[in-house]
Amino acid sequence: MKWNLVFLGLLLTFGQLSWGQKGMDIPEYDGKDRVHDLNAKNYKSVMKKYDVMVVYYHEHVGSSKVAQKQFQIEELALEVGLFPFLCSSGLDEADSIYIFIEDEVIEYDGELAADTLVEFLYDVIEDPVEIIDNVRELKGFHNIEEDIKLVGFFKSQKSEHYQEYEDAAEEFHPHIKFFATFNPKVAKSLDLKLNEVDFYEPFMDEPVLIPGKPYSEKELVAFIEDNDRPTLRKMQPYNMYEIWEDALDGEHIIAFAEEGDPGMRILY
Repeated sequence: MKWNLVFLGLLLTFGQLSWGQKGMDIPEYDGKDRVHDLNAKNYKSVMKKYDVMVVYYHEHVGSSKVAQKQFQIEELALEVGLFPFLCSSGLDEADSIYIFIEDEVIEYDGELAADTLVEFLYDVIEDPVEIIDNVRELKGFHNIEEDIKLVGFFKSQKSEHYQEYEDAAEEFHPHIKFFATFNPKVAKSLDLKLNEVDFYEPFMDEPVLIPGKPYSEKELVAFIEDNDRPTLRKMQPYNMYEIWEDALDGEHIIAFAEEGDPGMRILY
């Protein structure tokens, strides 16, 4: 069977994001074709050109006009908003989108829509750990309730314990949110002692303190992997297929509700 490696790249301006009432400010497509059909002869030269790259791994469309038309639609949907991403080998799942950045390979499990993918890519290029330094940032942390999140208290960014935490964050970025503070007042409000890390399950009011501080990267990764299947998850455009594939004995229970519906708490 023949497979295509399709590189999709759109040069975007790294300007500020607008998170106001209009939502994210997505760059508009400028009409330029930035899709490369990767093959054994050209992939190394293409890889050398970019710091970041996205690869769409697709079954060869063949001569069918219907299949070719569908592929063109998928290509256009992606081309409207993508960054050039650095590629390497190792693709093994057809009809998948892989993001290559530095030494990391991230599989995108969301819907095939430009705005959703671009929003996900903005998350990818953010730092893996977000620092909480004041009351406003702390409030923002508490407002995140639908995602797995971790928060730790460390002496400084130069602390070896923080560096272990940051290395662990890179393993799960951007799917799991990592936060840290170096501010004793913020740590006190979070009830954290030095070098402690709390793990929050989605929609959980109280966190779980990860035992055995100070932690190594390996210990943090092991704990997260043992606890990354929360009781209740919010299905969102950027993770819908990943959640769908994560069935327990092939079964899911899915509830549809309005945002903020208090009845969802009853389900949990």
